[in-house]
Amino acid sequence: MFVILDEWNINQPFPDIHNALVDPNGLLAMGGCLSPRRLSNAYRQGIFPWYSKGEPILWWSPDPRWVLTPKDVRVSRSLRKRLQRMEFRVTYDQAFAEVIKACSVPRDAGGTWITPQLQLAYSELHRMGLAHSFESWQGDQLVGGLYGVTIGQIFFGESMFHRVTDASKVAFVTACRYLHDWDYRLIDCQVHTSHLESLGARPMARTNFAKFLQDHRDRPVAAEAWQRPGVM
Repeated sequence: MFVILDEWNINQPFPDIHNALVDPNGLLAMGGCLSPRRLSNAYRQGIFPWYSKGEPILWWSPDPRWVLTPKDVRVSRSLRKRLQRMEFRVTYDQAFAEVIKACSVPRDAGGTWITPQLQLAYSELHRMGLAHSFESWQGDQLVGGLYGVTIGQIFFGESMFHRVTDASKVAFVTACRYLHDWDYRLIDCQVHTSHLESLGARPMARTNFAKFLQDHRDRPVAAEAWQRPGVM
């Protein structure tokens, strides 16, 4: 069942995620808006926006969902050596706007799904403490990073970028260490990519993901989470 959302009714409930289309996989609804209330309601139900410039807002909940447990992040031998050499300084929440802008840069002829509208919406979530970034630096140059949304003990990864080889991987591995220490139980990677699979992402049936989300979306994380400028 495909639903068209009312742009002005920010409290309008989303349809059950199990009603999402099979083809395209996970498409659930269209329209609405990107207000903080609607976005937080979406993530609490395992739904995220994903659309291209010129398209209406499209809402998705694919099956399976690709996820990663922070403690199980896979670090290759070459990446481990790079971490040991401490080539990058990694921080969190020091350059959210710069990270999401860098993630929005088109990587091929297909353009970008991180529109100015989305950048504004997630920047508002960041100001509310619901969206966060991790940054890789060389000196004072931002060379990689990622951003995502937090609901309870789940970090919903949105996008990452790099300007120097392995800069985003170092940011991601460091993020996993922080998230594990802060009692986050799962990282949502949304859909499959070979890059994320190489870091340890695995498929989870949508039914199981929905149950995990229901069980952990209201649980607290460690008090020290996001409380100081991160350097690791």
